[in-house]
Amino acid sequence: MEPTRSESLDWTVRLFVYRYILEHERAPTPAETADGLQLDARRARTAYERLHERHALFLEPGTVTIRMAHPFSGVPTSFRVHVSGHTYWANCAWDALGIPAMLRSDAMVEAECGDSGETILLRVERDRVLGHGELIHFAVPFRRWYEDLVFT
Repeated sequence: MEPTRSESLDWTVRLFVYRYILEHERAPTPAETADGLQLDARRARTAYERLHERHALFLEPGTVTIRMAHPFSGVPTSFRVHVSGHTYWANCAWDALGIPAMLRSDAMVEAECGDSGETILLRVERDRVLGHGELIHFAVPFRRWYEDLVFT
């Protein structure tokens, strides 16, 4: 089955968003996406909304501002990933490990311990996490993550 024009546009927009994040270390606005793809701004906003509905992007409630483009965060968090001369925000510990996996690169993950507030440094080298015995705890089961994705 051939994708519809809107589906094709949505995936073009999503690819643009990820490439933009990789280059600029932040998510693009709909206006920047429209400009980069030579689209009408309304079409870019509508594509963002459709991608949000499909869980392909996560928007700030009531806006077209990207909060999450997994594994990247559109807002500063306590999870920073340093890879290939760039620093990216991750949404959580899981996503902080997902960024180097996605990019197939070594990385330094800098995170704040949710229990003590101390800074934790982990290295990812050749697909292996090098740490000091740290554990990741998920307070919510995966099947319930979209009930409150920001809390999760």
